[in-house]
Amino acid sequence: MADKRQMSVFVGHGDPMMALRDDEVARGLRAMGEKILTDAPRAILAVSAHWFSRGTLVQSDPTPRQVNDMYGFPPELYAIKYRPAGNADLTARVQELLGSDVEVDDTWGIDHGVWTPLHHMLPAANVPVVELSVNALGDARYAYDLGRRLAPLRDEGFVVLGSGNVVHNLREVEWDNPAGTKACSEFDAAVRSAVEARDDEKVINYQRLPYATYAVPTPEHYLPLLTVLGASEGEKPEVFNDVRNLGAISMTSYAFE
Repeated sequence: MADKRQMSVFVGHGDPMMALRDDEVARGLRAMGEKILTDAPRAILAVSAHWFSRGTLVQSDPTPRQVNDMYGFPPELYAIKYRPAGNADLTARVQELLGSDVEVDDTWGIDHGVWTPLHHMLPAANVPVVELSVNALGDARYAYDLGRRLAPLRDEGFVVLGSGNVVHNLREVEWDNPAGTKACSEFDAAVRSAVEARDDEKVINYQRLPYATYAVPTPEHYLPLLTVLGASEGEKPEVFNDVRNLGAISMTSYAFE
């Protein structure tokens, strides 16, 4: 068991091409990965926006497959191989903590919402990863309470990682826009202000924030943030990758330790 309490981290993963870039976001991910490794985690529980399921599912596969759940990108992206091991102890603890609210399911794998940022954060793939799905039947409160129930993992050597985007609206993407629109920036700033103040209720009730319908047209990329907040109740964040791109994507990320 790790000696130090592990981190709870939300990362904005953006578009898959991030895996091939060496930019401000990539550097921020690498720096955060170095911090994670300093605490010698046993494994990572990764809540991925790209595993959006009916019910809460967790993996048990000792060698989970890499899922290239993206289409129409250059061969260089598909050539990336990221194959961390699974971790039976972590799967078992998730089952113990969540009880009948979770089921084991190994039909998925390590999708690009997880391997894209981890390719920068932990390039050696030497920390085991177990994915947890985002429950499409649960609301924002459910996602937050799930994090609260999973919080004991952090004292047992396990990192709780959420991967999504605070703002994620593919219908409004502006491919020639290297920044964010007014709507994207204002919603992102409102969420950041609430997270920094640990006004978790405001983050949970995100529909009341400015431009919420624009920023969160569907919830799967936003809900992992709430699970990370629930697993770090009362802790102040380190904000990194405070970046918006493609008009309608926020890369803003948060770490708690």
